Amino acid sequence: MATPYFGALDGLRCLSIAAVIWHHAAGWHLAGLLGRGHDGVMLFFAISGFLITTLLLRERDRTGRIRLGAFYRRRTLRIFPLYYAVLGLYLLLVLSLERHAPAGEQFLHNLPSFLTYTSNWFVDAHGQTRVIFYFAWSLATEEQFYLFWPSVLRWTRSWQVPAAVMVGLIVVQALGDPSGLGTRIAGSIATPICLGCLGAQVLHHPRGFAWAAPFVAQRWSGVLWSSALVACLASRAPDAAAFPFMTGWVLSSAARADGMLSSVLAHPIARYVGSISYGMYLLHMFALNAVKRAWPGAGEFAAFAGTLALSVAFAALSHRFFERPLMAWRGSTALNGQGALPALR
Repeated sequence: MATPYFGALDGLRCLSIAAVIWHHAAGWHLAGLLGRGHDGVMLFFAISGFLITTLLLRERDRTGRIRLGAFYRRRTLRIFPLYYAVLGLYLLLVLSLERHAPAGEQFLHNLPSFLTYTSNWFVDAHGQTRVIFYFAWSLATEEQFYLFWPSVLRWTRSWQVPAAVMVGLIVVQALGDPSGLGTRIAGSIATPICLGCLGAQVLHHPRGFAWAAPFVAQRWSGVLWSSALVACLASRAPDAAAFPFMTGWVLSSAARADGMLSSVLAHPIARYVGSISYGMYLLHMFALNAVKRAWPGAGEFAAFAGTLALSVAFAALSHRFFERPLMAWRGSTALNGQGALPALR
């Protein structure tokens, strides 16, 4: 509870964005562990659910309430400017280069969904070889989470109701038919987000922490959970089987700052890459296409390395000259005396 910054979680963000870039640059057609890079998005979700819930619970403990207006101002300034700037750039490129191509026409058809953060409901990539800006589905999921979860915590004092809400969402996703729009809407909050939220509630309360400590607060806990996650991803287990291990790794990284993996996850380079991972996610397809055009004969690992390096460069520039000034403005609405949790930046 006295920890204002979970440095290892930025390291997990670094691993997450590297996995996503690997998937898009080289690993999408591979089997086994190397073909599971898309699960990096799910690890992002678990981190997000944990951090947002922790931030909101700490505010409520400190002030007696959760200021929804302040929360949404901070999230708006952090997320919307870069998202809409990148979407605008995609629109200009499509109108200039692919206006009458099938992928370009499909993008323009999907544009209302991208503008309203509903692409996870209305944009279907099934049977499509290329859907421009499709990766925005995960950002839509995040926004829908932000839209409802703070209010659940704001208007309920006990832990039972929020926990029941998240368990209900997990059940909907486990049992529902994803082909139905109603089920997609009801199950739009990804299971790892739900698990991250539940984990945050457990660790936030002394009794819950005491119960969970033997599993997540030992120096070796991170090694255990990460090894189980790697083993699960290397097998043919479905994605959902990996979600508890992801969540356990997130909780152990937060619960034990001196864990056996902390020196790696909290390394300054890993932390920096994690801190700009949002920009990297939005900009990495630009980087990938640039690498493909400049180096058409690049192998899988070379394409990945080039895309990763260029994504870092793009995101670093965006962070320094575009996002950071807005984040400084956002700082005036920080929740605690030392500023909002730095890991939430």
